[in-house]
Amino acid sequence: MKYSKSIKYDMSFIKENIMGPNPMKLLEELLLIHPVSSADTVLDLGCGRGVTSIFLVKEYQARVFAVDLWITPTENKRLFDEMGLTSQQIIPIKAEAHELPFAEEFFDTVICVDSYHYFGLDKEYLGKYLLPLIKHGGYLLVVVPGLKKDIHDNLPPEMLLSWSAEDIQTLHDVAYWKQTVEAAEDAEIVMIDVMEGFDECWNDWLACDNEYAVDDRKAMNAGAGKYMNFIAMIIRRK
Repeated sequence: MKYSKSIKYDMSFIKENIMGPNPMKLLEELLLIHPVSSADTVLDLGCGRGVTSIFLVKEYQARVFAVDLWITPTENKRLFDEMGLTSQQIIPIKAEAHELPFAEEFFDTVICVDSYHYFGLDKEYLGKYLLPLIKHGGYLLVVVPGLKKDIHDNLPPEMLLSWSAEDIQTLHDVAYWKQTVEAAEDAEIVMIDVMEGFDECWNDWLACDNEYAVDDRKAMNAGAGKYMNFIAMIIRRK
């Protein structure tokens, strides 16, 4: 697909700051389906080095709380400052997904790109920890790495070249995610479907010198990608 917004960003900047398949392009595809408004207060949950948070501010003029557990707020603020963003536009915060320091119904939209599968597999998580932070009628927009069909009973050897069986347990198909989201009483599924940008987003990541990207090449060069996809979820809080 054509990424008219992401293409404006220097690829060296992307390669230096992404932590997996190109999250900016994944987010752009997601927002083509369901854009955010400049009036929105947005939680970017699991933002990593803040690439998606920067994109939300620069391209959609949203007010963003950039939350991550592993990258410090100081590191991300330094990058946000370099990008010319102010504390009125973007606020870096360190927090764990089960201990988010926000009032209920604080956010118009929560966005989570390539991290929800680490904490959202628990069917209680969405209804107990995340939906309460979203206004009634607000949205959760998610991208997760997924599977075309379940493979956990017979893991392909090429997948195990880069990832452990425990790693692969976080990957699931559309039907699994639908069932997981439906367990939250206040969650209305607007869409759960496969995304288009799998190959391009992975190729951007595999071209990085990041040690994790280098390790991921083993599986992907052996053909592991044929089992995998990206899944987009648009969920409305009732």
